[in-house]
Amino acid sequence: MTTDTSATRNRPGRAARPMPGQTKGDPRRFNVHSWLLWTLAFVSFPIAGIAAQAAVGRINDAVAALAGGLIAGAVIGTGQWLAARRLLGDPRAWIAATAAAMGIGLLAGAWVVGYGTSTGELAVMGAITGLPVGAAQAFLLRDRVARSWVWAAAMPLLWALGWTVTAAAGIGVDRQYAVFGAFGAITVMALSGVVLDRLHAATPAAPSPQHSPPTATT
Repeated sequence: MTTDTSATRNRPGRAARPMPGQTKGDPRRFNVHSWLLWTLAFVSFPIAGIAAQAAVGRINDAVAALAGGLIAGAVIGTGQWLAARRLLGDPRAWIAATAAAMGIGLLAGAWVVGYGTSTGELAVMGAITGLPVGAAQAFLLRDRVARSWVWAAAMPLLWALGWTVTAAAGIGVDRQYAVFGAFGAITVMALSGVVLDRLHAATPAAPSPQHSPPTATT
């Protein structure tokens, strides 16, 4: 006699599957462990800034902005994926989309503010950079979290805040970095981690697998 153990498979991304540190019985509980991992990925931002500056120097023209954004975006996307790879899915898609979106966003943002480095100019540049980054990442999250549009809406605000915090901390922003520094990065990653956790928690849980009764075979 054999038993049929087949179960209905969940559609990719539709189930609010527990992340590390989150109990199966309470998927809406705030996942502190995953939030801490995501927040710790803030280190990718200063690394991204250093890598971009080493490659292209100051972000003071269109070529530097585009290339610097691509490099910084690739590093940031990698850091984010490593922190939440179970939720973010294919690393090639996440990293490539983040890199391309940041390259386009920084190109547009830096041009709009004339490559200026006042607090207001950096906030505007950050908001413009965050627009395509948020949109691209939200598109990839659309089947993985509920209301992914919230992510797209939050990123311009958070990237503007990241530059504002960095400037207020007295960092030498006049050196025209591609991305804000550690103080801004930890602020952005901590807040975006809360957004990501709440969106994931709001994702409808998949129905319990329906097991068919054992079937006898001869």
